Amino acid sequence: MSLEEYKDVYVFAQQVDGEISGISFELLGKAKDRAAALGQKVVAVLMGYNVKGLADSLAEYGADKVIVVDDKELEIYRTEPYAHGLASVINEFKPEIMLVGATAIGRDLGPTVSARVATGLTADCTQLDIGDFPLVAIPGKEQKHNQLLMTRPAFGGNTIATIACPDNRPQMATVRPGVMQKIEPIKGAKAEVVDYNPGFTPNDRYVTVKEVVKAVSDTVDIINANILVSG
Repeated sequence: MSLEEYKDVYVFAQQVDGEISGISFELLGKAKDRAAALGQKVVAVLMGYNVKGLADSLAEYGADKVIVVDDKELEIYRTEPYAHGLASVINEFKPEIMLVGATAIGRDLGPTVSARVATGLTADCTQLDIGDFPLVAIPGKEQKHNQLLMTRPAFGGNTIATIACPDNRPQMATVRPGVMQKIEPIKGAKAEVVDYNPGFTPNDRYVTVKEVVKAVSDTVDIINANILVSG
């Protein structure tokens, strides 16, 4: 693996029923900061069916480029076609960093994809920085620069671990919703849009969705709440 081939900060832009999930906008904001530190671009990976029209909203929240993987097989989230699609994007375009929201979908998709592209993944991150690894230089050991430093709670939340992936690419992380800040949308912003479809051939790992039942509720998702009061 030649690490020099890999560049740019990629974000999996999760959408459900044609609506971009809030965590995707949060990740684009963080990606913009991290990409600036590396002198690179922010690329959103938008997957689904008839979703190309969502590209402009991703541009407004920081995407310089949007790779659209649009196929009937992606209409409803299923592990196999989505993992095939995202792994194919990674192998084709070679991102240096790949960020995925730690949602129910992201926690399923992220580890599956990282295994397929033979890289590591740090789960449930609460902080992302660019810096040196090891954090403190060790005599006789190379200290690598401009690494993604991924911070997450460990040992039941009793300590904080900072993890890096210096020898493999992309550097992958799932990030908890609500811990990163969206940027103020840049109205009218446009991104370069690239259509990419690796081809989808159903096999015995493609599950069949017989029915989707959606619960109707008047409650508000606390992930999207600005203020949370508990007692």
